[in-house]
Amino acid sequence: MQFTGPLWYWRGPAPWYFVTVPAEHSVDLRAAAALVTYGWGMIPVRVTIGATVYTTSLFPREDLYVVPVKAGVRAAERLHEGDNVTLTLELRR
Repeated sequence: MQFTGPLWYWRGPAPWYFVTVPAEHSVDLRAAAALVTYGWGMIPVRVTIGATVYTTSLFPREDLYVVPVKAGVRAAERLHEGDNVTLTLELRR
């Protein structure tokens, strides 16, 4: 699946950058979660942003999912908070 969304910063106890998966894709992911999740509803994925490919896990948040965007990815793709980011997700097992 592919979508575009803004990069946002979570200022919690473990600060991190994320892109939120749109509702229509989150519904599909929720349906597939039972087959691939490894706990707490987290879904392992392969993410492509620009020329950068990495593995991570989606986090459930308020009936949607969020994609963590690692520091190395942000640096390689020159991404900053508020930038619109196009991502491609592939489910992993």
